[in-house]
Amino acid sequence: MNKLLLPLLILLSLPLVFQSTPTEILKLKIFDAFVTTPEPSGNFVILNITEEDVEREGGYPLPRQRLAEIQIDLINKGAIGIGWVISFPQPDRMGGDAVFAEALGYAPSVIAMFEDGKGNFPSSPGTVVMGNNNGGIVSSGVKSNLPTLSNNTLQGLAIAPTEVDQLVRKLPLLVKTTNNEWMPSFGTQIYKSLFNVKTYIIKTNDNGIEEISIKGIPPIKTDSLGRKWISWVDTPQTDLQEMNVAGKVVFVGVTANGIMPQIATPVGLLEPHKIQAALSESILIQNSPYIPDWHLAAEILILLIFVSLTWLTINYFNVVKGASLFGIILLTTSFLGVFSIQKGVLIDFSWTFVSQIITSTISFYLNYQKQYKLRQEIKKQFEHYLDPRQVKQLQDDPGLLKLGGEKKEATFLFTDVRGFTSLSERLEPEEVTEIMNKVLTIQANAVKKYEGMVDKYIGDAMMAIFNAPLDLDNHKEAAILCATEIQDEIKLSGLGVEIGVGINTGYAVIGNMGSDTRFDYTAIGDCVNVAARLESATKEVGVDILIGENTAKRVDFKLKSLKPIKVKGKEEYLKIYTNI
Repeated sequence: MNKLLLPLLILLSLPLVFQSTPTEILKLKIFDAFVTTPEPSGNFVILNITEEDVEREGGYPLPRQRLAEIQIDLINKGAIGIGWVISFPQPDRMGGDAVFAEALGYAPSVIAMFEDGKGNFPSSPGTVVMGNNNGGIVSSGVKSNLPTLSNNTLQGLAIAPTEVDQLVRKLPLLVKTTNNEWMPSFGTQIYKSLFNVKTYIIKTNDNGIEEISIKGIPPIKTDSLGRKWISWVDTPQTDLQEMNVAGKVVFVGVTANGIMPQIATPVGLLEPHKIQAALSESILIQNSPYIPDWHLAAEILILLIFVSLTWLTINYFNVVKGASLFGIILLTTSFLGVFSIQKGVLIDFSWTFVSQIITSTISFYLNYQKQYKLRQEIKKQFEHYLDPRQVKQLQDDPGLLKLGGEKKEATFLFTDVRGFTSLSERLEPEEVTEIMNKVLTIQANAVKKYEGMVDKYIGDAMMAIFNAPLDLDNHKEAAILCATEIQDEIKLSGLGVEIGVGINTGYAVIGNMGSDTRFDYTAIGDCVNVAARLESATKEVGVDILIGENTAKRVDFKLKSLKPIKVKGKEEYLKIYTNI
C-alpha cells in the first residue's frame, strides 16, 4: 500500500500548484474566519452622506458650493485631513468648482479617481524604485478629476480588485500604468497628503514588490503585486449632522441608496469610502496579515509532511491507535493553521486538512478491504478446523494469528484408523467413504470441543494442534481429554473401527508453510514427528493412546507409565504413558 503514497501526494499537490478555484476559495474563507480584527487606530473617521442628507439637501449630486461648506465645516470641527471618495470629472453646472477647489486647499485633502479602461492617466507622482521596476497591478486607464480641483489637491485611485470568489480582501497601495509609471491608491495618498510627502519609495525583489515606504510611517509590507491585506477595522462613523471629527482624518462618501456602488467584502457590502478607510487603517497596523511570497512552497511542504504522517500512522498502527493518532495529527494541523493566521502569516493549511481527510478515508478503506480479505482468508482456512467461536476470535483480531510463522510450545495429536485397508477391501467404495467421514467427523468435533485445531487429514489419519493458532493454557490436558473422548465416541458409534492416538508436547515452528502458490497453516519440528511416531506405535504397544513424556509432565491426570520404546529417527528410548 505504501506504493500508493507517492501518487497520492502528487495528486493532492496539484490543486495547490495550479491554484484551483475551489482550493483558493476555501483558503480565503479560512483566512476570513481566523484573521484577527484589531481595534481602530483612532486616527480616522467615516462621514456618511446618508439618504436623509440627500433628501435634506434637495437631491444628489450636492452642489460643489455645498461641498465647499462641508469641507470648511469639517476643518472647523477639528478634522486634520479630508478624503473625498467621490470623483469630480465634469464641471459643476452651478459654477461652484472654484469655491470647492479653494476649500480643498485649506487642509490636507484627497479626491478620488476611478478606472474607466480608456488608457488615459494623470501625471504620475514621484516614485523611487529600489530594484527592478517589476511587479504591481497594471491599470487599464483612469478618469481624472476636473483640473480646477486636481491642481489644488491630491488625487488617489479608488480601486477595489476582487479575489476569485468576487470579494475584496487585498488593495494595491500603488497601481502601475501602461507607461510603466505608478499611480497611488486613495488610502495611500491620504498619508502623502498628511505628511506633505513628495515621493513614494518602492522596494522590489525578484518576485515583484516587497514593500512600499511613505515618509512618516514605517515601511508597508505588501505582496509581489503591491497589495496590502485589509483588516476590516470597525472605524467610527458619523454624519453631516453630528460631525464628530475632531483630531481625525475624515473619509467622506455617500451611503444614500442607488448612488455609490456597494462592493462585496468578507464583512458584507461596503461603499468605496469605507473600503479606502479600511486600507488606511491597515497601513498603520504593524505585523498585519500578509501572504508571503514563499507561501506556495511552504503549503506544498506542509501538505507533503502531514499527509505522509496521516498515511503512515493509519497504516502502521491498529485501527484504534491509528484513529487516535490521526485525530491528534488533524488537531495539530488545525492548531498550526489558526496560529499562523492569527500571527499574521497567511499560510494555507486548509487544503492540507482536506487532504488529510481524503488520505485517511482512502487509507481506512484500503485497510478495511485488507482486513476484510484477511478475515475471509482466515475463515476459509480455519472454519473447518476450529470451533466457530475460535474462528470469530481470529477474525476480530487477526494479530493473534502470526501468519509468518513462530516458534511456540504446543501439544500435537495424531490419529489413525486401524484396519482401514482391510475394511476398504470388504466394502463398497461408497460405504468406505461414509464410514471414514463419520470417523473423521467424530475426531474433528472432539478437537474443536477442546479448543484445538484440526491441522490436516492424511487419508485415514488426522493431525491436530493445541495452543495454536490461539493460545490455550491447558493444552496438554485438552489434548488428553480430546483423545479420550475420541476413543469413547468411536466405541459408541458402532462403526466397527479402532483408532490409535499419539500425543506429544514441545516447541515447533507454526505458521503458513508451503510453496508460493500453495501453502497451509501447519507445524514442523521434532516434537511433531515424535507425536506421529507414538501414534504408529500404539498397535505395537497394545494401547489406544500413547502419550509422550513432555505431555505427561505436570498434568493432573493419572497416567500409566509403559515400557520405553524405540522409534524411527531417535537413538534413545522414549518414555511413554497411557491414560487409565
